[in-house]
Amino acid sequence: MFVKVCGVTNEEDALLAVAMGADAVGFVFSPSPRQVAPALVEGIVRRLPPEILTVGVFRDDLPERVTEIVSRTGLRAAQLHGHERPDDVAKVAQVVRFVIKGFSASSRLVEEAAEFQAAHALLVDGAAPGSGELFDWRLAEALPSTRRVIVAGGLNGDNVAAAIAQVHPWGVDASTGLESSPGHKDPRKVRAFIQTARRAEPEPYEPALEGPYDWQEER
Repeated sequence: MFVKVCGVTNEEDALLAVAMGADAVGFVFSPSPRQVAPALVEGIVRRLPPEILTVGVFRDDLPERVTEIVSRTGLRAAQLHGHERPDDVAKVAQVVRFVIKGFSASSRLVEEAAEFQAAHALLVDGAAPGSGELFDWRLAEALPSTRRVIVAGGLNGDNVAAAIAQVHPWGVDASTGLESSPGHKDPRKVRAFIQTARRAEPEPYEPALEGPYDWQEER
């Protein structure tokens, strides 16, 4: 089970997520209470273990800006969480080793996701990404098993097991549900989320289609 802690704004929280067993940490570059500057992220990334997937989260940015920030900061992945077009995602994927395309859950999720074959993973969030709102997990269930699916949106230690049991995703992602205040993680909530997600995983997941980059390949 791939476990990502997103909305990290400081080195202490990044190291906390890693110590608790997260596979990935996410840094938001789009307007948000959790928005961070590239210079800050560059300093944090240098101090994280190389096996951790560090993810920059962008919303409706030009592909050139995304790839420039990823390269400058030393991030290993990009999450495009806006209204990006399939060719925008493809351009980023030509430069960035692992690209996550984010979607707001809707009745057209399956059709929309099918257009983004260049994405290495699909993240499904609530109607207002970053709000911490749950969505109807049945929408994510309909996505094909040949794609890496990450469930987000209001997850925490209390509900992540239910989400995993229903959707059987490749990964889970949480941000606001792990905070003591906007932009600051609560160690107890982070620990509960990660530990519960690990226990809820029924068996190791083997995607039917291999992407060009596995975040574990260098361990």
